[in-house]
Amino acid sequence: MSKAGLEDVVAATSSICDVDGTQGRLIYRGYDIHELAENSTFEEVVYLLWNGRLPTKTELETLKGALASSRPISEEVVKAMKAMPKDALPMEVVRTATSLLSMYDKEAEDAQPAANNRKAIRLTAQLPTIVAYWDLIRNGKDVVAPMKDGSLAENFLYMLSGGKKPDEVSVRSLDIALILHADHELNASTFAARVAAATLTDIYSAAVAGICALKGPLHGGANQEVIKMLIEIDSLDKVDAFVSNIFAEHKKISGFGHRVYRTEDPRASHLRKMSEELGKRLGQNKWFDMSRRIEERVKTEKGLNANVDFYSASVYYMLGIKEDLYTPIFAISRMSGWTAHVLEQYANNRLIRPRAEYTGERDLKYVAIDKR
Repeated sequence: MSKAGLEDVVAATSSICDVDGTQGRLIYRGYDIHELAENSTFEEVVYLLWNGRLPTKTELETLKGALASSRPISEEVVKAMKAMPKDALPMEVVRTATSLLSMYDKEAEDAQPAANNRKAIRLTAQLPTIVAYWDLIRNGKDVVAPMKDGSLAENFLYMLSGGKKPDEVSVRSLDIALILHADHELNASTFAARVAAATLTDIYSAAVAGICALKGPLHGGANQEVIKMLIEIDSLDKVDAFVSNIFAEHKKISGFGHRVYRTEDPRASHLRKMSEELGKRLGQNKWFDMSRRIEERVKTEKGLNANVDFYSASVYYMLGIKEDLYTPIFAISRMSGWTAHVLEQYANNRLIRPRAEYTGERDLKYVAIDKR
């Protein structure tokens, strides 16, 4: 018997990530997400996902150096981006520019593990450059060269601002957000990437498959809908009327519920705290206050918990990031998880080829076209 959406169907084995929906736990390579969010950095988590263990100090510095030196993208890709329609969706540009990267990578079709490891580094390092460049290009601004040092989060905020060095609180906030979004077992985009990789296509193609799945509003676009809702409400005293109206019309509120979690999404607890702290620091408490009241109403009246998208919306907004870049930032983080899964798939590959339960008609007889 088939299950709609393959719900609860085990489709692969993996040592990368475990999601415990009953206990509300998220595990990367044996480490609880709370441990990593409180103590680690995104670069450490990238190393962990790719290598199965936390790095030594030397190994971490080597990876950080490799990521930093890999940030620049081909001038041909930049020229192609400048020729794209200025109203193109950022995720369209991310999809297309990532595909273009392979055409200017001499190792694109090299299937050796060492080459794939280097390409995973380049993909993870260059996606932030693509996203930042597109925001500058579409707004008629000159692109800025990536930093030659600093973390991925720091460099991304630096480039996005056109070359202004970001403050430490903003950098750490984004760094934690990247950690929280890095992987999530066999979600739609990761599964798409693994299905592509299982055909032994190149790692760029597998990454693009992941991007295409993430672009869908049922996967990566929910936090953008959340911030649109918060901007529409605008003040705490309007929340209850807005929510009551949504409930009366039997509509859903974005950022709540999850296919796997039956309790609070562990990522949401960190983002809730970040939203509150950023609001206090910036004097923009209303975004957290509105979010908290909406969460209370939905939890009490619908029994639904906030997921990772709900509070990430206000966090990104207070970091000054445009709403249509939220899903691309998701992709920036998740590239580390996609590539980890692709590398794992390559290492012990079997073509992923499920079956479908046929529900159509049978034994029909052909009728000539002039008699139909």
